[in-house]
Amino acid sequence: MTYLLDANVFIQAKNLHYGLDFCPAFWQWLLEKNAEGRLFSIDKVADELDAGSDELTTWKQQHGTNLFIQTNTNVLTHLSTVSTWVVQQQYEPAAINTFFQVADFYLISHALAGQHIVVTHEIPANSTKRIKIPNVCIGLNIAVITPYEMLRREQARFVLGNRS
Repeated sequence: MTYLLDANVFIQAKNLHYGLDFCPAFWQWLLEKNAEGRLFSIDKVADELDAGSDELTTWKQQHGTNLFIQTNTNVLTHLSTVSTWVVQQQYEPAAINTFFQVADFYLISHALAGQHIVVTHEIPANSTKRIKIPNVCIGLNIAVITPYEMLRREQARFVLGNRS
């Protein structure tokens, strides 16, 4: 199975634990796993990162050529499965409309189409006002984990080398 990263994995990594300036090993690890064909994100997440117009945007533009997979016809056929599940729940119309306009909708459809594991910082919530990625994944039997679970599963190690 491959991992499919939500935008918040990149954004929170940059803003919190794995800043581009002090933890380049995390970012290199993402690229290495991508080169191995084990880790991706999607074009709609790339669009969200571009909207930030910051150092993460620059990193994405310099290194993200193969990291962000494009939405294809296979994914488009799974949009209806995701949308059907969402509208059958008790979400408010505004939450449904918002969900259909953001990358989350496409991320879950990509995961369904490619049998990927979704990686996100979001946690399930019983809210009718906002549709959370884990709720939809659970409802559609798609594996969903946190970035920390992914790093542990993959035995990622960000170890300081000798300083000269």
